[in-house]
Amino acid sequence: MAVEKKRIIIVGCGPGSVDLLPPAAAAAAGKADVLIVSKRLEGLFTESSAERIDAGADIAQTLEIIARQRDMGKQVVLLATGDPGIFSLAQPVIRHFGRENCEVIPGISSIQVAFARIGLSWEDVTILSAHKEDPRISADELRPAGKIAILGGRTASLHWIAGLLKELGDGRRVFLCEELTLPDEKITEVKPDELTEREVSTRVIVLAVKRELFS
Repeated sequence: MAVEKKRIIIVGCGPGSVDLLPPAAAAAAGKADVLIVSKRLEGLFTESSAERIDAGADIAQTLEIIARQRDMGKQVVLLATGDPGIFSLAQPVIRHFGRENCEVIPGISSIQVAFARIGLSWEDVTILSAHKEDPRISADELRPAGKIAILGGRTASLHWIAGLLKELGDGRRVFLCEELTLPDEKITEVKPDELTEREVSTRVIVLAVKRELFS
């Protein structure tokens, strides 16, 4: 008898605070036979009796684990940080298994939180990720953007961001957003040079916003 393969549920778990988890996230975790969990999210849904598997850093290996568990007819639930639609493990999973075989539960993005904290909308923001490597984009390409959000998390990424901001000039306010929604949350307005003098966690976003947008 053929095993029924269930849709993979991908749950956006927000920027870190359990207060911002949607009820749908807990409901999905409650259905799971297997939870695929990163270290950042290992403290979530501890009441679940599902088998917990570390997502790890090897995406290909994670995809193999999901396929193996799904082939056994198990309900696999992948917990993703932030919103699954923004620089997330969700994307390689969807590409590999197909959209028709995945269900995505959106979460709150840390970028959404960052702009809420400074009181600006974010529908027109240009989003970059320097979390793993420096983006291949020039200051000239970014100059028209009124709002820029850059996901950091490496010392080298802050040096790259500082260099970029200097090239963009003085017409922007720069905010260093750390540990958003968590007890150590800190948002500091900084100058580009100050970014290279700081040691920050892997949960960091830099916002660069044209000054006139605050008027």
